[in-house]
Amino acid sequence: MPQFPWKDNDAELSPLEAFLAEWDDPEAEEEDFRNDFFRGSEGRRKKAAVMLMAIWTVVITLHYWVWGSWLVWALTGALSLQALRLMKATPEEAPPLLTGDASTVPYPQVCLMVAAKNEEAVIGKIVQQLCSLDYPGDRHEVWIVDDNSTDRTPAILDQLRQQYPQLKVVRRGAGASGGKSGALNEVLAQTQGDIVGVFDADADVPKDLLRRVVPYFASPTFGALQVRKAIANEAVNFWTRGQGAEMALDAYFQQQRIVTGGIGELRGNGQFVARQALDAVGGWNEQTITDDLDLTIRLHLHQWKVGILVNPPVEEEGVTTAISLWHQRNRWAEGGYQRYLDYWRWICTQPMGWKKKLDLFSFLLMQYLLPTAAVPDLLMALWQRRFPLLTPLSYLAIGFSCWGMYHGIKRLTPSEGESPWQQMPALLARTIGGTIYMFHWLIIMPAVTARMAFRPKRLKWVKTVHGAATEDTLELKQS
Repeated sequence: MPQFPWKDNDAELSPLEAFLAEWDDPEAEEEDFRNDFFRGSEGRRKKAAVMLMAIWTVVITLHYWVWGSWLVWALTGALSLQALRLMKATPEEAPPLLTGDASTVPYPQVCLMVAAKNEEAVIGKIVQQLCSLDYPGDRHEVWIVDDNSTDRTPAILDQLRQQYPQLKVVRRGAGASGGKSGALNEVLAQTQGDIVGVFDADADVPKDLLRRVVPYFASPTFGALQVRKAIANEAVNFWTRGQGAEMALDAYFQQQRIVTGGIGELRGNGQFVARQALDAVGGWNEQTITDDLDLTIRLHLHQWKVGILVNPPVEEEGVTTAISLWHQRNRWAEGGYQRYLDYWRWICTQPMGWKKKLDLFSFLLMQYLLPTAAVPDLLMALWQRRFPLLTPLSYLAIGFSCWGMYHGIKRLTPSEGESPWQQMPALLARTIGGTIYMFHWLIIMPAVTARMAFRPKRLKWVKTVHGAATEDTLELKQS
């Protein structure tokens, strides 16, 4: 991996930096990563163990410290001001749609990539959509990385290559490493696009998406864009409806964080990255299980802006069972927490700006640390026969989440001639259902942080199994 200008391994360390350096991982298998930006999985395990012990120690100490409750209230007040700052912000407007003839308007070269593994049910549809976008055919190419599929995915792709000249297929062998990140890195050097888009195989892509995405990259400091994700099968059951509300909440937070100078985040499916920015950060990290969240942090450390396109969304298939949701969200939670363990020193010391650091700290605390801290807090409360000490922070987190979910759903719900008061009952019902659904994070986060601390993990590509084939893909398989 390339060295980065803001990391000087040969510089003389201050006493504080020398102390922090003692926390580096001594394992021999991580030696190759010592001089690079990335860190291996075993090193994260020790950092996670230290962090878990620190959380328990701090919570138990607060229960015995006479000023413990006042400190919690002070922290709640500070985070409440941050929440108010986010709530009062007005989202940025999207730039105008790119229009005009290709002979008179410069259309940047765009490369669209899909890493696919055993996707026979959906691969035909995504290829057809990406190759038929409303964008000059000679200005965008489509790359499918077939990661050693054992179903009919290769046969379907062979048929599609004859139909779409801009479609290019790369097949990886059984011994290929790096998971999804490795698949994307392998093909990146062969692509031509000034802007690189990444989709999941089950994505449903709007026809005019590129004309809406490309204008964002007119700014030289704009590094990446995440298209809002929506759940295509939202109406199926409680779990899919909850995921739909969760995506609306995520879009709301993304908009508010970006406009207040905070962190815009990539979400994998429907992400676009400027080639210049991607090259600057060294491509995708093959030592992480969530390539999108890891890439997000590195882009911000390099001072690139990450934005969000709210409309139109990229639809994807939501998981329909509690077991599937558990496995998927465990991976998301681990990847989200993992990036803080990997990059905490650079987040603390590099010139990202106070707004981004405040944003990162507040969401780390409320989204990742608070659910884990709730476990020792509850145990101590039962032991001492008192209310949990972190109750004010918990109320703030739940209340702010409800506010964001309500307004996120409201922004995405057409009025259809109804007044705000007429819309309110349906919006409240969806918000209450979505909030109940979101409580699964209170179980997942403590479980993930404990598992990361004590159980070694082998990095591998764990993909979500997608559902039944569409009519289009069925026709391809039968032809």
